[in-house]
Amino acid sequence: GVDPESRSSAAFSVRSPDNTREEKAHEIYMDAMGFGMGCCCLQVTFQARDLNESRILYDQLAMLCPIFLALTAAAPVFKGLLADTDVRWQVIAQSVDCRTPVNLGVSDTPLTMPGAERPQRGTQRIAKSRYDSIDSFISTSPNLRPEYNDSTMELNESAYKYLSENGIDEPLARHVAHLFVRDPLVVFSERVRQVDDTVSTEHFENLQSTNWQTMRWKPPGLDVKTGWRVEFRPMEKQLTDFEDAAYITIIVLLTRVILFFDLNLYVPITKVDENMRRAHSRDAVLKEKFYFRKALFVLESQCKSEEEGDSEPSPAASAANIPAEDLKEVEEEYEEMTIADILMGRGEDFPGLFPLVHAYLDIMQADPYTVRLVNQYMDLIVARATGELPTTAAYLRSFVQNHPDYKQDSVVSEKIGAELVKHCEAISNGDIQVPELLGKYHIPKLFEEEQDKPPVPPGPAPSFHSNRLRGASFHEEIETDSRYLYRCSLVRSLVEKYKKNPAAKHNLAAKGFAETPAFLNFNDA
Repeated sequence: GVDPESRSSAAFSVRSPDNTREEKAHEIYMDAMGFGMGCCCLQVTFQARDLNESRILYDQLAMLCPIFLALTAAAPVFKGLLADTDVRWQVIAQSVDCRTPVNLGVSDTPLTMPGAERPQRGTQRIAKSRYDSIDSFISTSPNLRPEYNDSTMELNESAYKYLSENGIDEPLARHVAHLFVRDPLVVFSERVRQVDDTVSTEHFENLQSTNWQTMRWKPPGLDVKTGWRVEFRPMEKQLTDFEDAAYITIIVLLTRVILFFDLNLYVPITKVDENMRRAHSRDAVLKEKFYFRKALFVLESQCKSEEEGDSEPSPAASAANIPAEDLKEVEEEYEEMTIADILMGRGEDFPGLFPLVHAYLDIMQADPYTVRLVNQYMDLIVARATGELPTTAAYLRSFVQNHPDYKQDSVVSEKIGAELVKHCEAISNGDIQVPELLGKYHIPKLFEEEQDKPPVPPGPAPSFHSNRLRGASFHEEIETDSRYLYRCSLVRSLVEKYKKNPAAKHNLAAKGFAETPAFLNFNDA
């Protein structure tokens, strides 16, 4: 809807085939798919080692989608009007929502559209647009309790039956069968019967690629060369490469943290949906709270309690090690938190995501150059989470509202719009510096020789270690080799170190990394 705080008493006339009345603007009418699919976004695809890892990442990253949507908010203006939202997501969801009246539940009888020979297909009620948040978790992890998949998810029953009968486990069979409740949006006549499904997945990809959700699980083609992948899709495009790099780098590091520390971030799907709804609010990064898991324990099932010896699980033992009757109620596992709390931690049981990233980098022997760069990226994101710096959406909204030609009526006039675009281009190209948006970070001019230099202090070139670990390696070593069990206490000590360091927003010190011995040195084992 239109920004309610900006409407003046004067009526602003909005006319379209859907709205022929003379009235104040309460909604923004966009009557073409391009208004949604023309939006920019920042999406990242991750290569997983195998099927199991891809399913773990799909599930765990789903909880972070609303958080990063709010953090990257950058879309306050649509069709020449200042909107009462900061993000693009629901605009796209509505622009490609092809559900029929029967699918929407407003009619019991399929309609025959003017000029059509047959009634519309589909008799199922479908709760969401084909562009929306995920509908189910798909991992086979013991941490995935059935109660977390608590939303109504429609299935193509024949597809589900076929998948189940051919050995696909229930979570994955339900996920794929849900894709088939919709038709593909685009079908080329010459590619219907000419494609051999025994040698090509083109038909599946046609349907899969037009189900746009916050996460996308991407199986390999029949040649298996591409491997198992997941795509993180909620983030909004920023004005500068520096900002884009910050969000991309941090979400990449969080995938490593999730796998390395075997984190359990599960909350019920309905709470993830509610978080997505809240992420659309203006200044959601500051004004909203999001459902998130109360406790964030590292290696909870691999590392045993030192006080009780190796035979007993820690107090944070995973659901796999706890009798069903002793499990907490699901509602007791999560609570509402600010994004700043989620990133930087609160209380003893919730260290925050960023301290875990620092602990991971410490274990990985990150070089000083990498540490300084990651610190700068984290500083930017923390500044936006705490309100020290505005989101891109808040900055653009302020530009419009403080323009001398703005009439406090939500209208972004042609002159305001043109000047806003030129201003954004100048920021992107490094022609002007805007500390009110980027703080102390200097964006080099796009067409100068130093354009490829990242905005970090000078320092030694990165060094690389041949025995670095990747992803889930550590917790797998813990499970398979008792020689490394004593290192659990070291991991937890590092987490405590960064959790309890309030200085510089939990930044790592750049000094000392070159002399730090490898945390897991297999050459000396």
